Amino acid sequence: MRLTGLIAVLLLIAGCSRATVEAPEPSPTGPSAPSISSAPPSPTPSSSKPSKPSAPPAAGAAIADVIAWIEAGRPADPAGYHKATREGEVTDLIDDVAFTVPAGSRRATTCMTDSESTDSALACVVDLVNPPPQPEDIYGQWKGGWIDYGGNTLRVGSAHGDPGRFLHGDGAELPDGSSLSFGDYRCRADRVGLFCVNYAHRSAVLLRPEGIGTFGCLHPVPPPADAAKLFSCAS
Repeated sequence: MRLTGLIAVLLLIAGCSRATVEAPEPSPTGPSAPSISSAPPSPTPSSSKPSKPSAPPAAGAAIADVIAWIEAGRPADPAGYHKATREGEVTDLIDDVAFTVPAGSRRATTCMTDSESTDSALACVVDLVNPPPQPEDIYGQWKGGWIDYGGNTLRVGSAHGDPGRFLHGDGAELPDGSSLSFGDYRCRADRVGLFCVNYAHRSAVLLRPEGIGTFGCLHPVPPPADAAKLFSCAS
């Protein structure tokens, strides 16, 4: 009897455990799903290029601003500036560069490189309004507007008994707003004057009839006996 009663209890428990597990009723709006936005992701803003300078650098401007102004000029093809002309005769300067920059009512500024020079890679003759006077101990033909720019030095005024590197004449005109690259230099012609930078020494100059300006490391130092002014990057 006890065995029969035990079996009856077990059958009762098994019947109670057969409860049906029903799935939850769907909501009136349908089954929920992960939300996916149909709008495309916002693009990551790219870094914008710095705007080109709108005006020439003033006296005392940072060298970075001067370089930016020069590099904003229209690049000229250096191939057009390897010749010099004198009285109709054209000379091929091979690796050297020559160019001229208009100077309004005054004579154009003329520049030329000399790969064989140990003192100055770039020389320019500027028709200065007030050229420095000839030093007392200097003899010969004094040219107060002769500029020697070697990058780490700038000499103003020099005595020359002959045209020197300008023996073959002048180079082609560098138009206003154009820039010319050669060696460690880059120059830009502008209505204000001629801006030139030397990348190796991070120095720059402004050549114009009204006077000579310097930027970067160039600062005035006592000139030698054969020059009127000297600027140097040396401390």
